[in-house]
Amino acid sequence: MASTDSTSGPVYNAADDLIGRNIAAGRAGKAAFDDGRRVLSFSDLDRDTRRLACALAGLGLQRGDRILLLQHDTVDFPVCFLGALRGGFVPVPVNVRATPDDIAYMLSDSGARALICDATLWPAAGPGAAASPVLAHRILAGAAAPGPGTLTLGDLLASGDPDAPSAATQGSDVGFWLYTSGTTGRPKGVMHRHASLIRTADRFAVATLGIGPDDVLFSAPKMFFAYGLGNSLTFPLATGATALLDPEKPDPARIGSLMAQKRPTVFFAVPTLYAMMLAHGALPEKGQHALRFCISAGEALPVALHERVRDRLGVEVLDGLGSTEMLQTFLSNRPGDVRPGTSGKPVAGYRLRLLDELGQPIGEAGRIGMLEVAGPSSAVGYWGDEARTRATFRPPWTRTGDAYRRDADGYYVHCGRIDDMMKVGGIYVSPLEVEAVLATHPGVAEVAVAGWRDADGLEKPKAFIVPRDPATAGPALAEALQALARQRLAPYKYPRWVEFVQTIPRTVTGKVQRYRLRQAQPAQ
Repeated sequence: MASTDSTSGPVYNAADDLIGRNIAAGRAGKAAFDDGRRVLSFSDLDRDTRRLACALAGLGLQRGDRILLLQHDTVDFPVCFLGALRGGFVPVPVNVRATPDDIAYMLSDSGARALICDATLWPAAGPGAAASPVLAHRILAGAAAPGPGTLTLGDLLASGDPDAPSAATQGSDVGFWLYTSGTTGRPKGVMHRHASLIRTADRFAVATLGIGPDDVLFSAPKMFFAYGLGNSLTFPLATGATALLDPEKPDPARIGSLMAQKRPTVFFAVPTLYAMMLAHGALPEKGQHALRFCISAGEALPVALHERVRDRLGVEVLDGLGSTEMLQTFLSNRPGDVRPGTSGKPVAGYRLRLLDELGQPIGEAGRIGMLEVAGPSSAVGYWGDEARTRATFRPPWTRTGDAYRRDADGYYVHCGRIDDMMKVGGIYVSPLEVEAVLATHPGVAEVAVAGWRDADGLEKPKAFIVPRDPATAGPALAEALQALARQRLAPYKYPRWVEFVQTIPRTVTGKVQRYRLRQAQPAQ
C-alpha cells in the first residue's frame, strides 16, 4: 500500500498495492490464480512474492536490475513478475514463441542480469543466455537445474524470507518493461511505471467493465502481452477476481472446453481467435457458459464477425483499443453501450484526438485522422531509442499509429494503421472497410486488403483471400467479390486484384501484417 517517506517522497510498490488490497479486504484464502495444475491464493501469492524478492536480493541483484521472464501462463508467472516488482527489480516478460535469435537480442538489449525461464523453453533461451556478457543468474522453473551455474525457482522460493519487506519504490519509478511485437523490425522495450498497472485497472476493469470479486477472468492472450498482462494479472488483483491461466498455445477446441468447464464470467480474446472458434464449432452456445460479456481487442472486430459471436454466445461483445505504449485499453465499447463496427468511446481518464496530415486537430466527424491519446498509463519511452521515443511520446500525447474517424455520436471507427492506409485518386481508403464487405461473402474464410501498384505505379486496393473451400478459388469467386465490393462501396474502393492464398500473415497477437503483403509485389 502507498505510504509516505519524508526523504524520498511518496512510497508506492505496485506488488504491495495489488496483493495487499486483497489481504486487507479479507480475501487471503481466496483463489487468485488457477492454471489447471495449481491454485494460488492471495496469501500464497503474498508469501511467495516476498520470498522471491528476498532471494533475488540475496543473489546480489540491485534495485533497477532487469530480470527477463520467459514463462508460460502458469501460477509461477505472477509470482515472478510481482516478486521482481516487490524487490525493486524490473521484470521484462517476453514472448514464449520468440526465436532463439530474438531471445538473445532481448537479453542483450535489456542488459538483463537474471533470466527466469520455464524448463521447456530452455533450449530456445540457452544460446542467448550463454552469449550474454552481463547475465549473472539463470533460474529454471519447473525442473531440476541442468548443470552448474543454473538455479531453480523452487530452491529460490525455499530460501527466501516470507516476511521480507518490499522495496520502497515510487509510483513514478520504472517498474517493468514490455517488448513490442516487432511487426516491422526488432522489438522495442517499452518502459512502464509502477503506478500504471493500477491506473489501467481502476479505469477500465473497474469503472468501465464493472469487474468484481465474484468474477472469473479468462484471457486467451498471454501475460507477456500488455493485453494479457492486464486481463490475467492486473485486473484480478485489482478487483479480487480469480484468473484462469492456460499454459498451452491457444487452441480453439481447448479454449472452448475450458470455457464450458471452468465457467469464466469474462472472456478476453482477439478477433482471429473468435473466428477460429466459430469455424471449429468450439465457441460455446447460450446456456453452455457463464459469461457476462466478452472482450475483443488486438485488431478491429468486423461487424459480421461481431454479430456471429454475439448471436452464438448470447452476450455482448465489447470491442476496444489499447497498446503496449499505453499498457491497456483506453478506448472501448462498454456493457449496455455497444455499437458494432466501432471501438466505442474513450475510457474515463483518457483523452483522444485525431490529427490531419499537417498535424492539426480534426474537429468534424467523419474525417480520417491519426489517433493520439493522453492518459495516466503512458509509457516512459522506448529503451535505448531516443528518436522513436520523441516521435511517439509527445507529452501529454502519445501517437498510436492508428487511423480513425469519429462518427456523429462520438464513437470511434478504426480505419487501419497509418502505414496501411491507401490513397486512391487522392482519397484515403481504409483496408478495414474493404475487408469488412468482402468478409460477408459466404465463400470467404479470411481476408486482408493492402495497397498494390498498378502498371502506372498508382496505388489501388488488392484483396488476399483465404477461401472456405479451396476448390472455389478461381475467377468466378474473384469476380463475385469484386462485384460485391462495387455494390457496397464507392467505386474507387473496390479491389482491382484478388489473390487466393492459404494463410494471411499475422503477428502473434493476430494483427494482419499488411507490409508483408505489400512486399510481395515485384519491383516495377
